[in-house]
Amino acid sequence: MQLPRLLFLLLALAGPVLAAKPLVYCADASPEGFDPGLWDSSSTSNVNNQMFQGLLGFKRGGTELIPKLATAWEVSPDATAFTFTLRPGVQFHRTAWFTPTRPFNADDVLFTYQRFINPQHPFNQAFAANFIYPQNLGLARQIASIEKLDDLRVRFTLRAPNVTFLSTFAMSFAGIQSAEYGAQLLKQGQAAQINRLPVGTGPYQFKRYEKDHVVRMQAHPGYWGGAQRTPALLYSISREPAVRVQKLIAGECQVTSPIRDVDVASVMRRPGVRLEKIQALNISYLAFNLRKAPLTDRRVREALDIAVDRDAIFKALFPRGDALQAVSAFPPVIPGFHQGLKNEFNPERARQLLAEAGLGQGFELDLWALPVARPTNPNGQLMAQLIQQDWARIGVRARIKTYEWGEYLKRANKGEHDVYMSGWSGDSGDADDFLTPNLSCAANKTGIKFCHPEFERLIDQARATTDPQARKQLYEQAQEIFKRERPWITMAHSTIYIPVRQDVRGFTMAPNGSVDFEGVYRE
Repeated sequence: MQLPRLLFLLLALAGPVLAAKPLVYCADASPEGFDPGLWDSSSTSNVNNQMFQGLLGFKRGGTELIPKLATAWEVSPDATAFTFTLRPGVQFHRTAWFTPTRPFNADDVLFTYQRFINPQHPFNQAFAANFIYPQNLGLARQIASIEKLDDLRVRFTLRAPNVTFLSTFAMSFAGIQSAEYGAQLLKQGQAAQINRLPVGTGPYQFKRYEKDHVVRMQAHPGYWGGAQRTPALLYSISREPAVRVQKLIAGECQVTSPIRDVDVASVMRRPGVRLEKIQALNISYLAFNLRKAPLTDRRVREALDIAVDRDAIFKALFPRGDALQAVSAFPPVIPGFHQGLKNEFNPERARQLLAEAGLGQGFELDLWALPVARPTNPNGQLMAQLIQQDWARIGVRARIKTYEWGEYLKRANKGEHDVYMSGWSGDSGDADDFLTPNLSCAANKTGIKFCHPEFERLIDQARATTDPQARKQLYEQAQEIFKRERPWITMAHSTIYIPVRQDVRGFTMAPNGSVDFEGVYRE
């Protein structure tokens, strides 16, 4: 058969595949890197979630745990032993920089998790890494051992019971890395490449990253979950919310990161676009640097909190009225929420508290404005300006600062701030998913965050308690301490809106605002 004729026949047979359309997602920020365990920001996780998978996952649209790289699991009655049966035949990505010689197995699970808990692991010696989420969860303190029972069975044993531990295997940081790839990088003296050239098992594999512009991924041809109808997945990075909306309306992207409250009405009127909506498990807040005076004084933190006019801020930032003022560290829909807590707006009492703290003449501080738009904080600069005005009324002079997103996170982790804007989205629908990663002593290595012995005892006890009513009471007591000590100024829980072009099929929103493009395609 002549070559041109052969090519013609092959093209004819491949017609429907070649006609498949790429999918473009308008992202709100650049990824910090491509090693899932290193990062805890939603912008970075939203990229890595397409390429990496954990042993478990969350069912789309909810918090129910489902099989991923594990097909079955057993939990001991005392919640200290977790045994997983692994999925056979799972293929890692085959790329220009790595060719796997075997399927996924228990060695990959051990490699991934030993990096989290063992600073002396050879890979950690070659590539010093700060695993933020595993560290904040205290995994090294919790896990007593990880055993390879055979190629397709692994057991995790804890030092103390933890009824919430199973959900950690579905979280973004828990994407499984290839031990074989890690060994190759070590041999080549290029361990840091694990954060630049990723290799996972997910439906899409990394192709190229053009910094601050676009992340290009392509369908993983050997994906265990089946071939993807979308051949190419692109994350187009646009920091300005209005630009992302314009690109969606123009058809330059088919899905965007969550939009601002003020953009909802205009998007709803656009033909060819549908608006997905979900009440999210999220919170925005202002975090105090608890290593810096006078913020070390609880009276000062309370004064700054009760001087904030949340009603005025919500009118400006959430004009649709479907955001909820945050009172505690997690949303009211989560079991254990303390119904008796409330916010207070009392500038006069705020002035009295400052006087009691010896600051009757006021003081100066730096207030960091969030540089990216989030559903719970759609305009960090405006929020900062409104709070600046509120604080000025009690004699506190706030200097507003901000940085590019990656720099903002890096500087905040170093404790350069006085007060900075942050937020959190929960995965599991459990109170512990908000409290332990953010407010436990394990999350406070440098002294800038909250670490309170009685609060710690209560959340540790709640994790070890199987009785739902007893857990509820423990969480309520912990929230009373949180509200008294005020490590945060709690701001908002929001509804999340994601606009999607009408030709997109298979897309489902998640309660934490993340996106999953497995099985999503354009007609």
